[in-house]
Amino acid sequence: MSEEIIELTDFGDIVRGSSDGAWVPASFPSPDGTSWVYQEPGAVVGIQNETLSVAAFPFSRSHDHVQFFDNAKHMYFSTRTFGAPEGGALTMSWELSARIIGGHPGDLYDGFVSFHLMDLARGVALNFFVGNEEFATVYAHLPFPGATAPSREAGPTFFAWFEEHSGLIQSGDLHRYAIRYDRGAGTLAWIFDDRELKTEAQVGELGPFTLAMGIMTEKDIVPGKGSVSCHGQGAVGRWRNIRAIVETPGA
Repeated sequence: MSEEIIELTDFGDIVRGSSDGAWVPASFPSPDGTSWVYQEPGAVVGIQNETLSVAAFPFSRSHDHVQFFDNAKHMYFSTRTFGAPEGGALTMSWELSARIIGGHPGDLYDGFVSFHLMDLARGVALNFFVGNEEFATVYAHLPFPGATAPSREAGPTFFAWFEEHSGLIQSGDLHRYAIRYDRGAGTLAWIFDDRELKTEAQVGELGPFTLAMGIMTEKDIVPGKGSVSCHGQGAVGRWRNIRAIVETPGA
């Protein structure tokens, strides 16, 4: 295998508001023809030593009808996509820390910091959700706008599978996370500090992936009431040392 390493550590265009850099504000088209942009108007964004920090407190963005509009409060998408070559593999790795302020104790989904690999064409999302003292691996097939979900021999077409892990982190700690897609073997792996936590086999063809960094909640919209995701809580997220490792068969 030959190996190519691509660094994504230039966050300057986020502050300059340029669309030519590695990262841009995340958005999806709305049913009314406009775009829903995941940006907290009062967020404080900092860039220092190739580290991006975002403080969003309190959360204010919500949506009463569309769940995936309500979930993310502040998010960035990569401007390029990353895929595994035929017979090869893609590993995305990064360092991340989370500090949740005013969240409900013991409820990871009341506020967390995230990193995502998203196959938007197929509606597949591979994620880590990180809170103060707990994090989750996430494997999901979701009805993204315009997506065609991969066919499956059994089980639901759309799903979100969360597996929580506690006792491994503390609030504000930086740890290394990674997600590896081995296209040749048809497998996925979620990795924490070089320890493989979760694997999935026979996942089929995936990618290319759009990357995302976010500050989020994951609280169900209540029928007749709407969004319940904002109650004065907030979060501080940091991301750094983001890299793509592309392994290609051959010399």
